[in-house]
Amino acid sequence: MKSFEEIFDKLRSQKKKRLIAAWGVDDHTINAVYKAIELGIVDGTLVGNKVQIEAVCHEEGIDPGVFTIVPVDQELAAVARAVEMVRNGEGDILMKGQCSTDKYMRAILNKEKGLLPPKAVLSHVAVLSHPNYPKFLIMSDMAVIPAPDLGQKVAIAKYLVNTAHALGIPKPKLAFVTATEQMLPGMPACVDAAILSKMADRKQIPGCIADGPLALDVCLSPEAVAIKKLDSPVAGDVDCMLFPNIESANVMYKCVTQLSPESKQAAIVAGASAPCVLSSRADSIDTKLNSIALAAVTAR
Repeated sequence: MKSFEEIFDKLRSQKKKRLIAAWGVDDHTINAVYKAIELGIVDGTLVGNKVQIEAVCHEEGIDPGVFTIVPVDQELAAVARAVEMVRNGEGDILMKGQCSTDKYMRAILNKEKGLLPPKAVLSHVAVLSHPNYPKFLIMSDMAVIPAPDLGQKVAIAKYLVNTAHALGIPKPKLAFVTATEQMLPGMPACVDAAILSKMADRKQIPGCIADGPLALDVCLSPEAVAIKKLDSPVAGDVDCMLFPNIESANVMYKCVTQLSPESKQAAIVAGASAPCVLSSRADSIDTKLNSIALAAVTAR
């Protein structure tokens, strides 16, 4: 799949997933969930203040009857209830509504009542569609792990590959992104990238073709690969990019989304017992809809 429309088409042919929106009381969340319901890709439950939800529905011209509304008047309690419903098997996808990211993540990470399997690593995975690149770009980690160590990078790599598989890419090309494609021992990101590449060669990171260290230009540009005479099975044609830290990934993601308004994007938290939509409260309705679709296509 190379577009979000193709994801929607695939989901329409499958059994609908059950979405639970935590503190789903704002117009963007309600509109995004409504659109997903109208597209036939999810059944939607909004957990939050019923009066607020119905008021937004009235303002937006939406029939509140299309949702299952679970009335919870307080934000923290609503987030906890939404997580509990997913944990109990009442939903396949969790979605962040108007609640803050820290409250949302704390509920997911709660050792007794959350969605974190034992010894699991959570990571933020984004999918970008840009008119100047011929296919999806799948990247991580923009929002959860500030400075992943080698073990966390292995987990992130597997989430990227699994996401690519869910999007119909049988053998994704995975790049370990650094500031240079040269192997410089003085740069820890280069050392990690070289180790990860060898692990992928030996199938410790299965289901992909991987290479690194690779600078961003040779990840994306066949011309840069030719000029630099780089021999790589991944360079110039990547599907997935694993960044060395949150700063580089976050800046890359925001540069694309802010400077290229024609781009489209989606984001989820991977590694929990169910995919969790994690988009900014300021994200557009379409971005939230795309994120719902990404969560649905990756849900078990």
